[in-house]
Amino acid sequence: MQLLKSFGIENLLDSNTSSFWQSDDATPHYINIQFKRKMYISDVCIYMDFKNDESYTPNKMSIRAGSHFHDLLEVELVELAEPNGWLYIPLRDRHDKMVKTFMLQIVIISNHQNGKDTHLRQIRVHTPNTQVELNPNNPVITQNFSSVDMKQFSIR
Repeated sequence: MQLLKSFGIENLLDSNTSSFWQSDDATPHYINIQFKRKMYISDVCIYMDFKNDESYTPNKMSIRAGSHFHDLLEVELVELAEPNGWLYIPLRDRHDKMVKTFMLQIVIISNHQNGKDTHLRQIRVHTPNTQVELNPNNPVITQNFSSVDMKQFSIR
């Protein structure tokens, strides 16, 4: 019996940089993150591996924030050259203040070598009370969640 590999969204949160999420179809690709309440977001970290993924690796991405799908505004546009490891993207609004939002959208606009599908290996969204120490292998994250609802999404 052969086991089928999964390339689903759960791979973005499994703390394993060997697994990945894979899109299906032509760009752009969208990853939507919705919160139960309006949250301050300090940064987004994305793990990519150009050496293994080549044309599946994004080279242009947009981070958008808003209350719902119809009012999303771009807060960051990122152009990449063969990324390998954790990409740290600080988020600030047009007034240079921390982004406060119900929804984040990560848009993969294009890939290296005009690739069609995308591989992303990990995504981390950090709030201001998160202390992040980035290293090439894994971001070390310390969070002090108090509610059970939020503790279930804590990654250590």
